[in-house]
Amino acid sequence: MRTRCSRLIVAVALLNAGSLVMVSAQTKFGVTVQTSSPDKLAKVATYQWTGGSLSRQVDGLITAAVERELAARGITKVAPGPGDVLVSYSALGRSEVDLKAEPQPDGTRREQSIGTLTVDLRDAVTRELLFRARVDTPIERDPATIETAIAAAVAAVFEKYPVPPKR
Repeated sequence: MRTRCSRLIVAVALLNAGSLVMVSAQTKFGVTVQTSSPDKLAKVATYQWTGGSLSRQVDGLITAAVERELAARGITKVAPGPGDVLVSYSALGRSEVDLKAEPQPDGTRREQSIGTLTVDLRDAVTRELLFRARVDTPIERDPATIETAIAAAVAAVFEKYPVPPKR
């Protein structure tokens, strides 16, 4: 009996902890950065791509924007072969529903499209993560504005890059 009671208490505590996280968890827009070694990043001169790929159009837009930002920092792309860092990205889109807003006349609630882009730079030899930046931002799912939105998101990521652009 004691074992059942203690298991029940633990289960209730876990459920309550989970619901607190869910209630208080709201998307914070902006860029978050994880950097392990600014000194190593300062020495990076070349890169090569690893991973990536969504639709060809989106992949091309993200890749081109990242390459522009790396070039602005004096980091050049190498043909397949050894580079200083491996660059990859991951991206996703999702919809968030505002559960606190009043329902519309048709019963639906306000939705917002959110885009998340994470860019990683890893040491090409050790695979140590040198730089990771993630941006969460509201997006429009309009094909006419997607290039501008991607360029702005990638620029926001590289504003946090610890090595300033070369001029």
